[in-house]
Amino acid sequence: MTSPRVVIIGAGIVGTNLADELTARGWDQVTVLDQGPLPLTGGSSSHAPGLVFQTNPSKTMAEFARYTVEKFLDLDVDGAWCFNQVGGLEVATTPERLADLHRRQGWATSWGIPGEVVSPEECVRLHPLLDAEQVLGGLHTPTDGLARAARAVVALARRAQSRGAVFRGSTRVTGIAQAGGRVTGVQTDQGEIPADVVVSCAGFWGPAVGEMVGMAVPLLPLAHQYVRTGQVAALAGGADEAVEARLPILRHQDQDLYYREHADRLGIGSYSHRPMPVSLSGLDEDGEITAAAMPSMLPFTEEDFAPAWEQSRLLLPSLRTAKIDTGFNGVFSFTPDGGPLIGESPDVAGFWIAEAVWVTHSAGVARAVAQLLVDGRSEIDLHGCDVHRFEEVQLAPGYVHETAQQNFVEVYDILHPLDPKLSPRDLRVSPFHARQKELGAVFLEAAGWERPHWYEANAPLVDQLPDAWRPPARDAWSAKFHSPIAAAEAWRTREGVALYDMTPLKRLEITGPGAVGLLDRLTTGKMDKSVGSVTYTLALDDAGGVRSDLTVARLGVDRFQVGANGNLDLDHFQREAGDDVQVRDSTGGTCCIGVWGPLARDLVQPLTSDDFSHEGLKYFRGRSAHISGVPVTALRLSYVGELGWEIYTSAEYGQRLWDVLWAAGQPLGVIAAGRAAFNSLRIEKGYRSWGHDMTTEHNPYEAGLGFAVRPGEYTGSAALAGISDETVTRRLSTLTVDDGTSVVLGHEPVYLDGAPAGYVTSAAFGHTVGRPIAYAWLPAAAVPGTPVEIAYFDRRIAGTVAPDVLVDPEMARIRR
Repeated sequence: MTSPRVVIIGAGIVGTNLADELTARGWDQVTVLDQGPLPLTGGSSSHAPGLVFQTNPSKTMAEFARYTVEKFLDLDVDGAWCFNQVGGLEVATTPERLADLHRRQGWATSWGIPGEVVSPEECVRLHPLLDAEQVLGGLHTPTDGLARAARAVVALARRAQSRGAVFRGSTRVTGIAQAGGRVTGVQTDQGEIPADVVVSCAGFWGPAVGEMVGMAVPLLPLAHQYVRTGQVAALAGGADEAVEARLPILRHQDQDLYYREHADRLGIGSYSHRPMPVSLSGLDEDGEITAAAMPSMLPFTEEDFAPAWEQSRLLLPSLRTAKIDTGFNGVFSFTPDGGPLIGESPDVAGFWIAEAVWVTHSAGVARAVAQLLVDGRSEIDLHGCDVHRFEEVQLAPGYVHETAQQNFVEVYDILHPLDPKLSPRDLRVSPFHARQKELGAVFLEAAGWERPHWYEANAPLVDQLPDAWRPPARDAWSAKFHSPIAAAEAWRTREGVALYDMTPLKRLEITGPGAVGLLDRLTTGKMDKSVGSVTYTLALDDAGGVRSDLTVARLGVDRFQVGANGNLDLDHFQREAGDDVQVRDSTGGTCCIGVWGPLARDLVQPLTSDDFSHEGLKYFRGRSAHISGVPVTALRLSYVGELGWEIYTSAEYGQRLWDVLWAAGQPLGVIAAGRAAFNSLRIEKGYRSWGHDMTTEHNPYEAGLGFAVRPGEYTGSAALAGISDETVTRRLSTLTVDDGTSVVLGHEPVYLDGAPAGYVTSAAFGHTVGRPIAYAWLPAAAVPGTPVEIAYFDRRIAGTVAPDVLVDPEMARIRR
């Protein structure tokens, strides 16, 4: 069968990697275009310093980097290396950074990357230029190293060309030809090139290419300073020009600096300067391109580098007699959340992007994109890289401009998992926002939404907590962005009644005569049920991986409300919908209050003439109703494991709905409760969080969701044939912490019999059970009762594999 005609725009490290990956899979009609000359095109790859550090809090990004190392180790150009595995060393000059290095070592262990936190003496042995008096310790990762990006581009291009790929330099793309909603070719200043698939790997020129098909590419080019020193006496007689480096690449993150050898000179990169956004219109794209001059190398601003130079001379005393020889401000791509941008245009089929990708992750991203094109799925979960992960407000130029600059500022900062953006804020607020502020809500932010994590109005309840509910003191790290008020809110939910703002959870409206068929085809649940039925179901990919979990309510014969996980679900359903189905994001026009607790019926039933009894509205059923005159849709669901409902109405009635529930609940002691309590309660109940606890890398049986899988044919069903709870070799397991006090936060490695065996996905203090709980991926042989250890910073915490559901496994509380 003839392979599709593919045109890749951009012959840098991403484009050439992609050409190599595609041709390795038998696609032989691949053309790579670049506006610059070949092989030195003038983009970021041509001047990139090439440091490859694999350790990352994201499993996906770490996997990308690890594959880059593996691939580049096997590349050379006429015997000259493309990857020099000198190792990596991150040093700490503050106690906070040293603690963070232990946390980073935990990530490395979780993702299978070797690494060790070493003493100051060992740091100096590894990198003798260091001042031992400045260093408290370091993280040594022996498999990190230096990529020669420009040389790797040559090696990859040669290999792709040997398999039939064509490379054309000095060819400017002027447009994307399309017909019938599909790409048909790429228009250039030298004529049109036919194409079935077009992939933009144009780096910081990506937004301009995206505009050609009307696709927003949320990326901001920013300048980043890099200098080379003159000769450094301490490096004399070390690496020669061919070897280039013998010492490990070095990061001094306390001062936003990194270092690498250039034979007897040192290269220094700095993120410590002010953000410097770059306008593409100001780049010189017509001048001669050389190794020392290209469009992506802007003039050096010496005053911005002065503080970095002083800090470098403190850390590396041998620089005190050296001078800066050359410097430039190099252009790199930054995004609102720091992740790459991968995906296909929602409007023009066959137009793909792979942008905001650094050398570190280039081969891994290229492999993932090649797998998407050839196989239809990536073996690595991509939800944090998919360009469609952003909400509409996050695509606004002002939002991209501000948040991308903030990511530059924070690139080496020690960030807590709950660290919220400080700006922009208050972009999306629910109709209850004014009332929440009156109650002293402490807001964190996600997807632009303001989300209460606890309410200061509930502080007096902390003193009323029964002894069994009193939470232990936390260490400083797990206490950040947390309050003991969460324990009081969990207590009142379990023993009274609480209101939860569920508005930010994505809601899709799927309507039309083809709605049942679409949902039956794309999910694991039976959808042709009676009106009013609610179904917990999964959307799988073709290999049976969990691409989302969904709550589907049938509100009419041809009308469904789908509780989804984010914009990726909207994109997926819209792509799959035929002409007889409409898929619409209804989130912004609606709102939702979770009314949960054993007194929930006492609160709601007096406000309505509709029957909210157990028989009148059974578990996992929904109905239209009126509450104090407010038209609502009530779904008998509870993600905290208590009696109650998700009560929806349109945004215009939201504040009225809150007020009537709040007023009626006063004699019952109603409270407002936040996400901190919610997360604790849902983990106790065994409920999963997609994107944290399971992704496309896991099948339903591994994730403990086999109950949601029906017999029949739907996307992914064939891949599940023969798989069951009994046949899986790994499972998402529930752990409890033996000391009853140590709270972990996620991504920590878990040890079985002293050896790394898995990693934590999400965790919380279980206020009902009185001890910390974590979900972790572990071998299936780790049955309840199995002892484990969780690595938390520089210590091991004893834990035990527990039953999946710790609170009310019989579901009696939720079904009363």
